Amino acid sequence: MKKLFLSLFVFTCLAGQVFGQIRTPQPSPTSETKQTVGLTEVSLVYSRPSVKGRTIFTADGLVPHGEIWRLGANQATKISFSDDVKVGGKAIKGGDYALLSKPNEKSWEIMFFPYETGNWGSYVEKTPAATVKVDAQALPFSVESFTMMLGDLTSNTANLYVMWDKTAIAIPIEAEVDKKVMAGIDKVMAGPSANDYYAAASYYHDAGKDLNKALEMIQKATKVEKPAFWQVRREALILADLGKKDAAIEAAKKSKALAEKAGNKDYVRMNEKSIKEWTSKK
Repeated sequence: MKKLFLSLFVFTCLAGQVFGQIRTPQPSPTSETKQTVGLTEVSLVYSRPSVKGRTIFTADGLVPHGEIWRLGANQATKISFSDDVKVGGKAIKGGDYALLSKPNEKSWEIMFFPYETGNWGSYVEKTPAATVKVDAQALPFSVESFTMMLGDLTSNTANLYVMWDKTAIAIPIEAEVDKKVMAGIDKVMAGPSANDYYAAASYYHDAGKDLNKALEMIQKATKVEKPAFWQVRREALILADLGKKDAAIEAAKKSKALAEKAGNKDYVRMNEKSIKEWTSKK
């Protein structure tokens, strides 16, 4: 009897493993799409149920008029913006949002909630970051699988289309472009930054290139009101390699003082060691 029970137990476990490996098509497969709008990255993760002969958007349909709907199936639809944007003319911060909707015959409300969980029901009683009202449009054809896509792209705008059965809506998205582009132009036209000079000087120094050129570049980085201790440290090393020990010692002392103020003990020790070494070789 014990052997019989053991055999049945082993068979049940093995059968569970075999059947557990069988994959079947999902009735509402997950879809992920990414699109750059202007200079902002927009990504969308949602599920795609199918019509399957059912009535969808009516007063008593699968998605009844006036009731909260998760824009798909399974988990809450998630939309992400890499930067601040406007949706339907309303400003929202960059980040992740759960999308819920309230479809009606002639218009829909689209609600953007700061994303916390895939459980769409957890958002129903919360206050959205933004609510947008858009017109509902009748399609001359039927869309079998629930579809969301970004289209009508311009240099700074796009429409987020939601389409299912014979209904479609378009949610306008506007990204900030001009300020970013102008800031980039101003930065480039103003010339290299202290970090750019430091990076170039470090490369010249480490690669054994023209040390006088390296010194010229690093001093453009350090001749500012508040130079960084690591930048002044690089200046000291280049001066030392050029044989300018007195100037190197002075730069090391300055780097040490700046490192002490910043609380960086490693650079304090490195500068102390260099000062001692260079002083003994004078």
